[in-house]
Order: sequence, then C-alpha cells, then structure tokens
Amino acid sequence: QVQLVESGGGLVQPGGSLRLSCAASGFTFSRSAMSWYRQAPGKERELVASITSSGGSTGYANSVKGRFTISRDNAQNTVYLQMNSLKPEDTAVYFCAAVTPLAQAYWGQGTQVTVSS
Repeated sequence: QVQLVESGGGLVQPGGSLRLSCAASGFTFSRSAMSWYRQAPGKERELVASITSSGGSTGYANSVKGRFTISRDNAQNTVYLQMNSLKPEDTAVYFCAAVTPLAQAYWGQGTQVTVSS
C-alpha cells in the first residue's frame, strides 16, 4: 500500500520558517522523482519544487526560488521542503507527490501552511 504522509505544517508569522516532511512507503522511493505542490483557496494546484531520485537535481517555481529548498533522504524514505522568509501568499495546502520509474503518480493528503500575523 502506497503512502505519502506530510507533516510540519502550521501557522507562522510573515518572515518565519517551516520545514515540511513527507514520509513515503509502499513503492521504490529511491528511484522516484519527488515534488511538492501547493493549492491555495480558489486557485489551481501549482508545482513548488521537484527533486530527482538521486537528489542531484532540483527545480523551483519562480515564486519560491531563493526561499525554499527541497531535499531528500533516501535512507529514510523522506522528502523535505525547507521554507524560509515565508509570505502571506505562501498560505496553501502543501502536497507531496511521487512519480515512479514506471510513471505511476502518487499523492499525499496535504498539510496546511498558514502565514499570517
């Protein structure tokens, strides 16, 4: 059974930081590309950051470049999203997603991030 379980969301003030985690099981994590997406109320889901299976390459949305960092620990089957200098417009539900070598896609249930004073 495939599971992606996000954690680490919460309420933070503008300028603050949060670290999201996504624990994976039920598929070959170390061979899968991983991504973080987010969806704000009334908006479409958007890609935030991606990382290759080895962790050797990453990519970011322009809106978070320089503030967010995606990383992974293949020994722990976990992907992370370090979010710094948070802004109110970063408020959204954040989802992790996996794409396996066979192009199977899996999603987590999401974790709420709220940036507000």
